[in-house]
Amino acid sequence: MHATRTIYFAALAVALLAGPRPAAAAAATPTVEGPITGNGAPLLVGSTLFPLADIGYEQEEFFIGGTATAYASAAPLTADGRWTVTPAETAPYKTRILVYRPIDDERFNGTVLVEWFNVSGGLEANPDWISAHTEMVRAGMIWVGVSAQHRGVEGGGTGGVLNIALKTANPARYGTLSHPGDSFSFDIYSQAGQALRLSPETNPLGDLPIERIIAIGESQSAARLTTYINAVHPLVEVYDGFLVHSRGGTGAPLTQSPLPSVLAPSPTLIRTDLTVPVLTFQTETDNTILGYFAARQADTKYFRLWEVAGTAHADTYTLLTGMRDKGDSPDVVAVEEVSAPIPGLIECDRPVNAGPQHWVLNAAVAALERWVRTGKPPRKAKRLEMTDEPAFVRDGHGNARGGIRTPWVDAPIATLSGEGQSGEGFCGIFGTTMLFDQATLTALYPSRRAFVKRYTRSMKRALKRGFLRRPDTKLMRAWLATTTIPD
Repeated sequence: MHATRTIYFAALAVALLAGPRPAAAAAATPTVEGPITGNGAPLLVGSTLFPLADIGYEQEEFFIGGTATAYASAAPLTADGRWTVTPAETAPYKTRILVYRPIDDERFNGTVLVEWFNVSGGLEANPDWISAHTEMVRAGMIWVGVSAQHRGVEGGGTGGVLNIALKTANPARYGTLSHPGDSFSFDIYSQAGQALRLSPETNPLGDLPIERIIAIGESQSAARLTTYINAVHPLVEVYDGFLVHSRGGTGAPLTQSPLPSVLAPSPTLIRTDLTVPVLTFQTETDNTILGYFAARQADTKYFRLWEVAGTAHADTYTLLTGMRDKGDSPDVVAVEEVSAPIPGLIECDRPVNAGPQHWVLNAAVAALERWVRTGKPPRKAKRLEMTDEPAFVRDGHGNARGGIRTPWVDAPIATLSGEGQSGEGFCGIFGTTMLFDQATLTALYPSRRAFVKRYTRSMKRALKRGFLRRPDTKLMRAWLATTTIPD
């Protein structure tokens, strides 16, 4: 068990930084204040709907602050991502980081995952924690969420399901925070990682032996990571690896209002001269509706692209199941037919996707962590089969061909797609589930034994290739033992 700490120290010199390798001097070191107590609890709507103590974790919140820098480029940004930028305007800032850590320090495996909070919905969200926390917890990783963007701290902006900024939701707790704008978000994110390399006296994680720090982000946060990797990482080298999850075809703007806008090109590729691992994880939706198809690129020594058949940008696990999953229930394996995952707030015209994204994302987190830790890259994955339109090549049951294969598409009981959805709000990126009727199931599987055999064969193959995790296949087997399909 670790002792509670209260710290508020000014930044130390770079020479005092700790970690597997010192970060470049260009990354500023922030002040750190916390753990923050009083005036309510840390705000993160819908993160986990059970006490973290149930899975042996606890949360702490810290404020970090200092001077943030925006970046400028002397030349137009190019599609290959090989950008050269220089520090430009500066502005004061103060924001928060949220830490989920094992209660028992002995469980910590040395890896910290730093998630760029997603603010597309008008509030801060942590979709990567929701989708892959079961793997993070099993491995003993620490998760850190960063309030890197203006909308999450100050509010404003348009669109989104809700509008819940930290300062307006709880001014007593967060009233001293200040964000100068998203042009400064990249350096704020660097400084959040840099805070984890401080000496134990000022490090939010104390004297825990941090061995690697990995950046993660989903959707709009993945777009910002794309720009961060291409523009900022070569200058500061704070992070040891990147999980870019469900990005579109372009990166985020390098700068934006109130500074002059500098947009990323379309498409934007990840630069190929990196010396740290990048794993880009894509669903069907990302390739077509979000336009990633044009930004596809070949695997390299430090880059892997995983595309997963039968998946949508967000699904029933993201919207419904993940927030209550403690990692020990086979119930989350079932293909559900749900059109209103959050009644009154998210109601779509058709049942949303219930595919295997969560299970393969667990494997991606494990594969990237091992890659950073040992230098052994993940297996290369086949791309989803697509035409130049672009459109997916689908089998006779409507499931996509190619890509990473799982029992959801190799022993299907439904058509699982990242497309075909309609309805209000974000429904268009939630994909669809169309359960097979009894006649189709009987034709595919003349007996339960036939279904089990086909399902198990696909599961074993995905496990062997590193696209599923063994603890998850145990849950899949538990579900398989209880299902009555195809009866």
